[in-house]
Amino acid sequence: MALSSCLLPFSQSATAPSPSACSCHLAASFSNFPVSSRDYSFSRNENLVLNGGGSNLCRRFCGLKKLWILKSLNVRQDSHRKHRPVNELKTRSELSDELGKDSNTSPEDPSLQLAEVQSDPSFTDETGAIGADLSDGSHKVGDLPPVLTQFSDGLSDVQRGASLCIAVVGATGELARRKIFPALFALYYSGYLPEDVGIFGFSRKNLADKDLRSIIASTLTCRVDHQENCGEKMDAFLSRTYYINGGHNNKDGMCRLAERMKQIEGESKANRIFYLSVPQEALMDVACTIAEKAQAPRGWTRIIVEKPFGFTSQSSHQLTKSLLSNFEEKQIYRIDHMLGRNLIENLTVLRFSNLVFEPLWNRTYIRNIQVIVSESIAQTEKYSDGYGIIRDIVHSHILQTIALLTMEPPISLDGEDIRNEKVKVLRSIRKLDPRDVILGQYKSRSQDKNGVSLNGADPTYCAAALYIDNARWDGVPFLVRVGTGLIKHRVEIRVQFRHVPGNLYRENIGINIDLGTNELILRDEPDEAILVKINNKVPGLGLQLDASELNLLYKDRYKTEVPDSYEHLIHDVIDGDNHLFMRSDEVAAAWDILSPVLEEIDKHHTAPELYEFGGRGPVGAYYLWAKHGVPWADD
Repeated sequence: MALSSCLLPFSQSATAPSPSACSCHLAASFSNFPVSSRDYSFSRNENLVLNGGGSNLCRRFCGLKKLWILKSLNVRQDSHRKHRPVNELKTRSELSDELGKDSNTSPEDPSLQLAEVQSDPSFTDETGAIGADLSDGSHKVGDLPPVLTQFSDGLSDVQRGASLCIAVVGATGELARRKIFPALFALYYSGYLPEDVGIFGFSRKNLADKDLRSIIASTLTCRVDHQENCGEKMDAFLSRTYYINGGHNNKDGMCRLAERMKQIEGESKANRIFYLSVPQEALMDVACTIAEKAQAPRGWTRIIVEKPFGFTSQSSHQLTKSLLSNFEEKQIYRIDHMLGRNLIENLTVLRFSNLVFEPLWNRTYIRNIQVIVSESIAQTEKYSDGYGIIRDIVHSHILQTIALLTMEPPISLDGEDIRNEKVKVLRSIRKLDPRDVILGQYKSRSQDKNGVSLNGADPTYCAAALYIDNARWDGVPFLVRVGTGLIKHRVEIRVQFRHVPGNLYRENIGINIDLGTNELILRDEPDEAILVKINNKVPGLGLQLDASELNLLYKDRYKTEVPDSYEHLIHDVIDGDNHLFMRSDEVAAAWDILSPVLEEIDKHHTAPELYEFGGRGPVGAYYLWAKHGVPWADD
């Protein structure tokens, strides 16, 4: 009877208890990190032991049944944490079953239970609370009674198992050191990882835990807009970071990783994420070994795969086939860090939550769309390993950006619904014509007699014209410009609208009517902004028009630090949100678009056009823009 008064549904226990409620708040501090909309920790429909009843018997019960409670909570005595995951609390039915199997002592005989508990060597009544009269009403609602205070203090030095483990395979690589571990710490520091998380580094180098911690410690930084307890959080994160030497046999190494994970997880129902920061040639073997040796025994398992996703359509198909033979589609997250930018996430928000844009988002009003990714000399990165800029950037980032920008409204914001619409767009994009592609490669000064030094054998610049053959976008050119070693660094999308039919102010605009064309500019770098170019009358007695910009500059409007793209995407993986990750059919559809031009390049060994390092790119790109009737975007 007392037990039933201690059990409340989760929805009721989430509110402040009434004076008649028991003050045994066992779950007040079990979780202090944000719970996502797709929480993997508990079922919302279960009845949990969160509060006790209001009677003396309930308060006595909390102390008298300490040993049984310790057993039901699976508390381990050999570590140093306070909190327990909510999903490990017992439901009403589980408690009823265990009570039926409890000791031979009758539950109506509290004196016998008291003798049993006091005789146990692990129990000491330092406060004398068991024999005290607890009915004086001196405690306040929400306070812990003396018996439970003693019990909770005993738990303060007890560490529970990890509810989430994240393994970085290829932990000593540059990507892991500079991007992945800092992103994980940023999530941990901001409260988006559980405090009991286990972070594992896996590679072939002979290191210890302290060596990995030393390697990544210098790369960890706290948010500039809130740096409270930065040192403490950093120490806590590093203390939960472990290293596994995989050796040269992936199976043996993965077995060691799985065993170490089990030690850290304890009896928890833990989930696992594997970030595969490995070369493409090792990807299939590593993924297969994880599936065979290291998947979570009770929770879910997810793997993160870095781009590019294959070298050709055929190799990509083989990679996809291998992944799907070992994992379900919902477990695979193909990551492209450029899709984690705030600009990309904002595309669907701008389109589907603003009436001013959606009615105009079609061939009737839009003249062309340009997607520009331009890296200056300072940000120059080499597209090496034989993949080139088309496979590395255009295949994933550019085509995904176009798909999000042009897709039909999904039926919901669920990841699969969004990906379904993206696939429709990708399948509607016309196969890329080699005549609509300009390849470039920057040249730089060197000491050789020719005065020209090429950046490897792969293109460092690509300009292309794409068309979407569907009712909404038929005839609208999508101009893509991606390059490195250019004069200016910028990442932006420019939506140029058509001319106003029969414009009354044509003469006031000037000879170049394109200067009076409305334009929506979505800029990610150098300064994130949303710009709308409109025509406006210049103040004065005359009638002169000026093309002005309505400017939303993020750094002026929002006084907060924008999370790194890796941080954003890893959080989405934890949350189970896959709409920014390419599904297998999306990967195949993208290869169908690009394969003709890639085969042409390989077959004829097409030489890219040279351009000056720090210049504006190949001259051929200007002719391509003119061919499709598109004015060159302002530099």
